[in-house]
Amino acid sequence: MRDIQKVAILGAGAMGAYFATRFHETGFSTSLVAKGQRFEKLTRNGLIVNGKAYNLPVLDPDEADGPVDLILVALKHHHLQDAARGLEKLVDDSTIFLSVMNGLESEEIIGSFYGMDKVVYAISLGIDAVRVGNEVVYTTPGIHYFGEAHNETISPRVKKIQEAFDRAGIAHKTPEDMLRWLWWKFMVNVGINQASAVTGMRYAVFQQDPSAQQLMESLMREVVMLAQAAGIALTEEDITNWYPVMNRLSPEGKTSMLQDMEARQKTEVEVFSGRVISLGKQFDIPTPVNETIFQIIKILEKGFGVI
Repeated sequence: MRDIQKVAILGAGAMGAYFATRFHETGFSTSLVAKGQRFEKLTRNGLIVNGKAYNLPVLDPDEADGPVDLILVALKHHHLQDAARGLEKLVDDSTIFLSVMNGLESEEIIGSFYGMDKVVYAISLGIDAVRVGNEVVYTTPGIHYFGEAHNETISPRVKKIQEAFDRAGIAHKTPEDMLRWLWWKFMVNVGINQASAVTGMRYAVFQQDPSAQQLMESLMREVVMLAQAAGIALTEEDITNWYPVMNRLSPEGKTSMLQDMEARQKTEVEVFSGRVISLGKQFDIPTPVNETIFQIIKILEKGFGVI
């Protein structure tokens, strides 16, 4: 397996911009992957991250002249199916996909196109990046967790990613039980993302206000029950363990779903409460809080003209 030298970023939002500029700044051959109008816009405007302008190469995957070593996926869930198609020219036997997307499904979707043997599980935790147009600002870069489903022994491809992240100065960890961490991040997103979306509040309110915290926790608690039914060892303590992470975020920071609501665009509600509702039916576990939040957000989306 090759060392990671060529990195392609699929999704140039707040998360993708962070990773793209870190890899670029530290000497990796780094490209943004895009087609059509998005290709033209990124080529014309570039990215501005924490006040610094970057004109990174933009790569149309149909025109790629060879494979890359790492494809980092940082898309919204509703863009993944279309964006993941047609990357064959970027992929060979050594290419690794690393998805930092929200939800529980992105790895399996990518694997359905290119094989799960090319996919490494990942979550990003504690990054407070906010995007407006082509400008991204963050104060806390967070820690990024990745690995195989189980990591009692570190696989060669995970070691390659660790080496690349070390070189890029990206904080990372590889937990023994990566699936548990995926569910923990899912629990967090179901809570803070959706509670912030329906209230319109930044992190500061959830760091301080008991009523906001109660709403957030009630959403998360339904995920804990579902995780236990699925054989994942989440507990009430995992809700408590979210607070130290949240309290390190910028009080003025916004969740991705709140940013979507303010931009009057489609949210990821289907992969949050939508997924909770589906799992609740599967395990015969009531999920009334998430069902209510799902209906509220879908009504708001209709008001934005989102179908």
